[in-house]
Parts: sequence; C-alpha cells; structure tokens
Amino acid sequence: MQAAPTREGPRVNEEIRVPQVRLIDADGEMAGVMTTRDALARAYSVGLDLLEISPTAEPPVVKILDYGKFKYEQQKKKNEARKKQKVIEIKEVKVRPSTNENDYQVKLRAMNSFLAEGDKVKVSLRFKGREMAHQELGIKMLERIRTEMEDKAKVEQMPKLENRQMIMVLAPR
Repeated sequence: MQAAPTREGPRVNEEIRVPQVRLIDADGEMAGVMTTRDALARAYSVGLDLLEISPTAEPPVVKILDYGKFKYEQQKKKNEARKKQKVIEIKEVKVRPSTNENDYQVKLRAMNSFLAEGDKVKVSLRFKGREMAHQELGIKMLERIRTEMEDKAKVEQMPKLENRQMIMVLAPR
C-alpha cells in the first residue's frame, strides 16, 4: 500500500482535522474559538482559504486568507533572502621565490581586489629544482606579502610547506 505524498508547509482547508480552532478572520481580527466546520464555512463564504498558522497551540490557530497569494509571498521572501547571501570564494595567487618586483606588484593588486570583493586569497609559493634548498627565500616572500596586506587582510592559515609549495590563506578584515 502506497502512502499519500506528504506536503510541506501549513495545512489548508480540509487538511485541518481538529475539532475546534481559534479563528482569525480576513481582516486580522480575532473571531474566537469555533468548530473547524464553521471556520471553513466562513472562509468559503468570502471566497478565501483556511490556513493553519499555529498547529501546536491549544486549540490550533487558523486564519482566513488567499493561500495562493500566501505561497507567492513566502516564495518572494525566500528568493530575497537568497539574493542577500554572499558566497565566499577562494581565489588563488601563485608566486615564486624569484618573482620580480613588477610581477609582485601586479599580484599584490590582484590580491587587494579579491579581498575588496570579500573573497579569501590563497597564496601559493612554488619551489622549482634547487630553490627547495633555499626555503628561507619563500618564507621571506610570504612574510612580505603578509606585512603589506596587514591592514586589509588577516592570515587565516599561516604559511605551511606541502611537498614543493608553501601555502598561506588570507581572509578579508
């Protein structure tokens, strides 16, 4: 035997199966406690729906309103909330221990713009060949980036060595 599909959201009209309810009419006025059948008859007489607002109250609170309009308003609120959300992305900037000054300045400007947009920045410093023997140059480079970005960003992950690269993560202040 297959179960009826469960609906999410409040119960409407005939789905309300309690003997008594506390009714709020279409104008927002408290109409008092009455049988569910009477409340439903009132809702149908004005051409609207009976919507269960507070199912846990004793007796449950129901309101007379246009269910289609109610659903539309709820959807609008949900979309508005989604619009206001900011997804934080992690942008990566790759540098080398031997990165020259001009390239360094370009990368610094890119980091500034990423942080201004509210994104995190992952600074990857890659060592090639014999550069591995001079890791202090890489540490010096990341330290310089950290000090120059101090007013705009905080270090979320301190520089750490993974295989042939050092990684540091900066987050906007």
